[in-house]
Amino acid sequence: MFLKATEVRAEGTVQVPTCCSARYNLALLAFFGFFLLYALRVNLSVALVDMVEPNTSLAKNTTSKVCPEHSSALNIPRNTTGKKYSWDADTQGWILGSFFYGYIITQIPGGYFARKIGAKLLLGFGILGTAVFTLFTPLAADLGVGYLIAVRVLEGLGEGVTFPAMHAMWSSWAPPLERSKLLSISYAGAQLGTVVSLPLSGLICYYVNWIYVFYMFGALGVFWFLFWIWLVSDTPETHRRISPIEREYILSSLKDQLSTQKSVPWEPMLKSIPLWAIVVAHFSYNWTFYTLLTLLPTYMKEILRFDAQENGFLSALPYFGCWLCIIMSGQIADYLRDKQNLSTVCVRKTFTLIGMIGPAVFLVAAGFIGCDYTLAVAFLTISTTLGGFCTSGFGINHLDIAPSYAGILLGITNSFATIPGMVGPVIAKSLTHHNTVGEWQTVFYIAASINLFGAIFFALFGSGDVQDWAVNGRHLHRN
Repeated sequence: MFLKATEVRAEGTVQVPTCCSARYNLALLAFFGFFLLYALRVNLSVALVDMVEPNTSLAKNTTSKVCPEHSSALNIPRNTTGKKYSWDADTQGWILGSFFYGYIITQIPGGYFARKIGAKLLLGFGILGTAVFTLFTPLAADLGVGYLIAVRVLEGLGEGVTFPAMHAMWSSWAPPLERSKLLSISYAGAQLGTVVSLPLSGLICYYVNWIYVFYMFGALGVFWFLFWIWLVSDTPETHRRISPIEREYILSSLKDQLSTQKSVPWEPMLKSIPLWAIVVAHFSYNWTFYTLLTLLPTYMKEILRFDAQENGFLSALPYFGCWLCIIMSGQIADYLRDKQNLSTVCVRKTFTLIGMIGPAVFLVAAGFIGCDYTLAVAFLTISTTLGGFCTSGFGINHLDIAPSYAGILLGITNSFATIPGMVGPVIAKSLTHHNTVGEWQTVFYIAASINLFGAIFFALFGSGDVQDWAVNGRHLHRN
């Protein structure tokens, strides 16, 4: 993973170390930050199963009787001290979706202010705020569902600035031919956070008490913030420990791609077809991703009928595959661009097609295997794993077409891509009141169809070149 980058200068080729370099240290710190960010986001999906009284959801939240019980007897008795709440399926849908009502508000402001005041503090305090409100989740649940929804909205406000801020930071730190590697490392933390938090949350709920799910991850978020503030700088120029060779390598690789104008070219930006290609792809991918992220634990319990402990491990398996795929695809993408001389647009479109059509096919297939538990888990795992290709596809395309405004562009695309998180769980819950296999097939059909549309749209209208409006209108720089 950590090979040596090269810089060509008048006196010859200079080796620029990557191991222990400032830019890879930034990638690793970001990795752990996004690890915690997604742990804080998804732990409620598992805890909610244990927070709700099993017999109070009435006809709106019945368990399917099609599949037999699959759980084996456990030697250690289940903890039953956690408080239960009478929330029906629709209420649960609103609780799970409420996070995104805050998340969507701070996307574009996050990208704008990251460019104006710097991304370091914005991202750091975004994660810190999310962690602090997570610590208040048990109290909010006890006060009432309205308080819980309000806390989740506030968590969303904090998380909303993080991805735009990180994109803005990479616009100053990531050399063009290392973008796929660096960004895939940093954003892969989100998948690993899901991998770890889903089973760990299930274990905590089963053996201890669901309130400690929020206390543990919230405390870790506060701890990470201290390291981020101490070790990270907004740009290579302001970093105290970066080597002169690495600083010159990064700055020289970006000198023809960054804009010097202070104002944001909003009109040409919003008229840019390549930007809207990313918007459509991002929206479509997130519909499937968020549907599974928030409802996979419920599907595992109500249809496949695994208990809370098994539920956590099996719900995490698809995201473990996705994590591996993100890391590997980032290496492959930059190898194809650097060593095989494939164009950036060719790589981005190919990876997007694989990462969206593949998941659509296996998601639909998962709805037609009945109670075959092995195939169900396998198909859902393959579906989510293949989605990892999208990170090196449309996911970092913002930096290809407008590196100076990547944070703002991600804020725009992620605003649209947050809508599936707001309405997806609500629609899915409303379609699965009786938790029949047919109802869940409908949910999977909708997600797969949206995915397919997004893949085709990006393949037709996506670009890999820096747009002329993104470099003061001087020229169009080809990657």
